[in-house]
Amino acid sequence: MSYKRIRDLREDANLSQRQLAEILHMHKTTYARYETGEREIPLNVAILLAEYYQVSLDYIAGLAGPKDE
Repeated sequence: MSYKRIRDLREDANLSQRQLAEILHMHKTTYARYETGEREIPLNVAILLAEYYQVSLDYIAGLAGPKDE
């Protein structure tokens, strides 16, 4: 997964890590560790992020650019 992409998506949406963690029903520290790469992003969380941001899983994973969706 592309940790930088999930951070960029969050920042583009003007959300704090705490706000996004609340949306995803998880602790802020857990989400923060996804952004830093300290923890692998589980598939179910990647799916939630893709749905929330309306991007493909390939984009979240770093396999496609925004135009490839």
